[in-house]
Amino acid sequence: MTTIPALKLTVPDVLPLARAIYARSCVGCCLHIVLDDDNVADSHVQFCVEWAVKQGHADCEQLARQLLTMSKTQRLKLAKLT
Repeated sequence: MTTIPALKLTVPDVLPLARAIYARSCVGCCLHIVLDDDNVADSHVQFCVEWAVKQGHADCEQLARQLLTMSKTQRLKLAKLT
């Protein structure tokens, strides 16, 4: 059985969702430790996924899951653009 690898997203792919989150929360809501504080390790992003689920923030959960497909460099770049 062949598995299909996860789609690797780019910064332009996720930037609109990140900006939408910032439009409703000036600190990046559930993703503030990644987007505002530059904590871009997988463990930090995974924490954001779990926190977004607990808070019921579907948009934050979606972005956090998308960030897990991206490199740390891409995550830092996104943080600079939001």
